[in-house]
Amino acid sequence: MRILALTATLLLAGCANAPAEVAKAPAPPTAPLPAPTPAEAAKPPAQLQYLYGSPEAAVAVRATNARIADYGVWRVKQRPKDSVVLAPGATMDAPAFEPCGNKPFAAVFDADETLVWNLGPMRYFAEKGTAFDVKVWDQWEKTGAGKAVAMPGSVEMVNRLRAAGITVIANTNRSAANAKSSEDTLRAAGLGEFKHGETLFLMGDDADGSSKDGRRATIAAKYCVIILGGDQLGDFSQQFNVKDLPAAQRMALATSAAATALWDKGWFLFPNPVYGPWEKLGWGDVFPSDKNWEPK
Repeated sequence: MRILALTATLLLAGCANAPAEVAKAPAPPTAPLPAPTPAEAAKPPAQLQYLYGSPEAAVAVRATNARIADYGVWRVKQRPKDSVVLAPGATMDAPAFEPCGNKPFAAVFDADETLVWNLGPMRYFAEKGTAFDVKVWDQWEKTGAGKAVAMPGSVEMVNRLRAAGITVIANTNRSAANAKSSEDTLRAAGLGEFKHGETLFLMGDDADGSSKDGRRATIAAKYCVIILGGDQLGDFSQQFNVKDLPAAQRMALATSAAATALWDKGWFLFPNPVYGPWEKLGWGDVFPSDKNWEPK
């Protein structure tokens, strides 16, 4: 992840991983949650109800993890020529990928809202109705072991990948200063051992800030990366997160022929309606004007 942030209506990246992937810890939206009405006060915001509490989200996440495991077990038998990490200088218009050679296989995931759900700070920000706070998030990174939970099916997924000889690596925008605590968090969630600099890469490991491209390149230099998983497009390429990239162009990149050839075929996206770069979208970005309708 990148890291984290709550959505425009709430917030916290993420892995986060980490929403807009531009701040320390998950890059977050900044608007405070509107004060709830008395009738709503007893309930979390709708986005949190859906992602962290609904069977609909649990089923969707578990299905994604099952597809990842099935794909990984199948893909290692093919001995692919190229990884799914874009080569330096490659674009979605002219994609090229890091060669595999005889490198060992790896699957690279964001952490936050990809391997684990960060229930503690999400509830805290929602109940307080406050914006994402870097200091609070830093405390969470340091003390969240045992409170962050493995997402549905993620434990089974990483176990199947490892059993197939695939090294599982986390590339997240959690802080390198809190590396040991993030190792503990992933272990306590039942996801096994991650070691900073080997199977855990964090913001601060290089000079690229929240961009994960440099860390991905470092990993791809050593491994044949056959799987990338995340909840934000920046978990696949920073090209999706270029500053001031128009919403229509971002959509076009993510749904281009080159990207479509990768979704669920090496690139796996987890649902996250809670936070992300899409929080900047306006009415016109979401609802085309020629589709306006009003009742008589």
